[in-house]
Order: sequence, then C-alpha cells, then structure tokens
Amino acid sequence: MGKGYWLAGAVLALSACGGEPERGAAAATLPAGTTLRLAAAQIADMKAVGAEIATRDQAEALARIAGTLVTLSVREGDTVEKGQRIGMIVDSRLGYETSAYGAQVAAAQAEAARANADLARIRDLYGHGAYAKARLDQAVAAARAADAQVAAARAQQGASASVAGQGAVLAPASGRVLRADIPAGSVVAPGMSIATVTAGPPVLRLMLPESAAGQVRPGARVIVGDMGSNDAGAPSGPREGSVTQVYPAVTGGQVRVDATLPGLDTRFIGRRVSASVEVGTRRALVVPRAFVTTRYGMDQVQLVTGGKRLSMVPVQIAPTTDLDRVEILSGVAAGDTLFAPGKPVKAVCP
Repeated sequence: MGKGYWLAGAVLALSACGGEPERGAAAATLPAGTTLRLAAAQIADMKAVGAEIATRDQAEALARIAGTLVTLSVREGDTVEKGQRIGMIVDSRLGYETSAYGAQVAAAQAEAARANADLARIRDLYGHGAYAKARLDQAVAAARAADAQVAAARAQQGASASVAGQGAVLAPASGRVLRADIPAGSVVAPGMSIATVTAGPPVLRLMLPESAAGQVRPGARVIVGDMGSNDAGAPSGPREGSVTQVYPAVTGGQVRVDATLPGLDTRFIGRRVSASVEVGTRRALVVPRAFVTTRYGMDQVQLVTGGKRLSMVPVQIAPTTDLDRVEILSGVAAGDTLFAPGKPVKAVCP
C-alpha cells in the first residue's frame, strides 16, 4: 500500500515538472507579426510656413503719356502676348501740336524754295561775271540754312506724332492679366499702371522668418499639402518640390524664398497654401505607420514588455517627409520594442 502511494506521488511530480516548461513557452511566444526596436535617427527638420502661388515676376503695363484712356481691351484672366496692344490713350493737345509743326514745315519749305531759287539766279549771274564770289557764297549759305530749317521742322513734327503714337498701351510680357481695373474714359498720367501681367514661370513663394533665413539653402525640400485639383489626370495629395532661390533681403522681418513644384496650378495667382520647408536635420524616433493604430481618436502602439507580453501604449505622433513613416513624439522611448501584428515574427532594424 505504501509502495502504491509512492508511485502515484512520483507520477504526479513528473507531470507537474513537465507542465511548467509548457506554460513558460506560451508566455514567451508572440503572435505572428513584426517587432521593431526603437532608436533615434537623423531626419529632415521641416518648418511649417505660409506660401502662395505666384510667378517669377510681374510686369506692369504703364501709361507713357498723359491723356484719356479711350479703350482697354483686356480683363482679369485674359492671356496676352508680349507687345500686344491692350489699350489706347489719347491726348487731344498732341493733335493740335502736330498740326502746328506741320504748318512750320510748310513755311520752312517755302523759305527753302525761295532761297534755292535765289541761289540758282545768283549762280547764273556769277557765271556771267555780274556778281562777286562773296555774293554767291552768301546765297549758298542762305539756301543751306533754309534746307536745315525744313529738316528741323520735319523732325519736330515727327517727334510730336511719335509722342501721340505712345498712347498705345502694350503688354510688357506674355502671360495672364492679373489686374486691369482702370475703366475706359479715365484720365491717366505718365507712369500710371494700366494692367498687371504675369511674367516668368509659376513658382511657390514662401515667406520665412528672418531667424530661419540662414538655414534654408537652394535645393532644400518643400512639401505642400493637398491643394486639390479640378483637372482630370492632375496630381492630387501632398506634393514635393525644391527651393530655387533665397532673396538676399529682409522685409518686415521676413525673407522671400521661391520654390518649384510639379503640377503647380496657376489658375489662381496669389492663392495661399500650407507648406513645409527643410531647414536642417534633427534626431527623432521614426517608425513605419503600420506600427501605429488609431482607436477612438487616440494613436496607440503595442509595446513588448518583460516576458514578451504586449501592452497598448498611447503615443503622440507627427507626419514626416515619408508618407509611410511617422515620428513618435511621446509615449515610448529609444530602446523600447514595438510590435505590429499580421506578418511572421522578425526583428526590424530602425
């Protein structure tokens, strides 16, 4: 009887010893998925700034003479070619002035005809010995002076007509009309802007605080949020471009920066968009977006704790230049291990 109890106790003891490793193995096994050990890495430091769609330059169609704007043939949004006449300014005073110069030309021509007739007669008499050489020279000088008076009067008439011709308002560049708000019939002065025309390729114009001006270089990345598109086939979503020029001047505490952007929509010059520009690098915790889940408006990650147990930890994240990766701002630290279910277990190096 005692021997039977001893055998039963031995069997129970062996069963208990065999059960402990099975429970330990179950506790140390993770579900199918991917693990990632967090480590700080260098990423681009992006600064959010204001931006607007603009053109490289803007050209002004100016009035060259004073007068009345009798016609203006363009409106905002119209496309014009360089040198195209878009308006006409008329100064009635110039017409009277040109007529007066025309009368002076006629008078000078009559005087020149008389002087040349006198010269021909005196030259004939000089040939017959009736006049001295001095009288001939005097007649030649008078004829030349009369011809010069004709040339001067014609030049004045041409100058007056040329000024009148400057009443034509010409497009200074090929592009789209941004502003043409002076109505026909208005009195204008020399140098007054009649219309504004885009000039040069479209650019994205950024305004940076002067403290960040020294951190931006040509070639730096620029990311613009979704601007939307009404054109079939046009790109949508965030777009990436690069800085092309940093202007060496500070105005109102801001520095102007131009950037190129593929598929830039120029239908609305001056449209404001949200943008971020690269101002250097910094160290941050960056993970693939698959490791972050959002539940009830809260971002969470699965943290692998001691004994390979999983626990949900809320985190604060921020977007990066890579749409497939996010930056973790708080909630976990470097050295922690994250878990993403759904794939065979393997370690991912940051």
